[in-house]
Amino acid sequence: MKELDEKKTQELLATIMEWELAGVVRYTHYALMVTGPNRIPIVQFFQAQATESLLHAQQAGEILTGLEGHPTQKIAPIEETYKHSVKDLLEESLNHEKKALKKYKSLLEVVQDCSIYLEEYARSLIGQEELHQVELKKMLRDYS
Repeated sequence: MKELDEKKTQELLATIMEWELAGVVRYTHYALMVTGPNRIPIVQFFQAQATESLLHAQQAGEILTGLEGHPTQKIAPIEETYKHSVKDLLEESLNHEKKALKKYKSLLEVVQDCSIYLEEYARSLIGQEELHQVELKKMLRDYS
């Protein structure tokens, strides 16, 4: 096994934490903005996404502090498009998940062959982000 680049790993985990915390705000906002006949299940979906984003932020923070890093109290920037149709919210969610996937893949590249635990963590989150993309694409099918 090669040596872990702790500084780069800490930086990526801090970025992931900020991104996931932005997801909490993003998905909470989306849940509040949903209207229409399918409101209830879509609100529940966005609320679940917000809860999961918080869990992911906490996990990244735990690993970060375990590596003697220090998480910031910032969140990643969130663009407000003022477009709140269900289709727009789902498309924005898909874009957010694609960017999150890139962040976890970057982490995997840094920790690969250095730490089995960190590799498994990154792979697990990559799998979850890929699954979210599949679900969002299926939800968007009715809007094409």
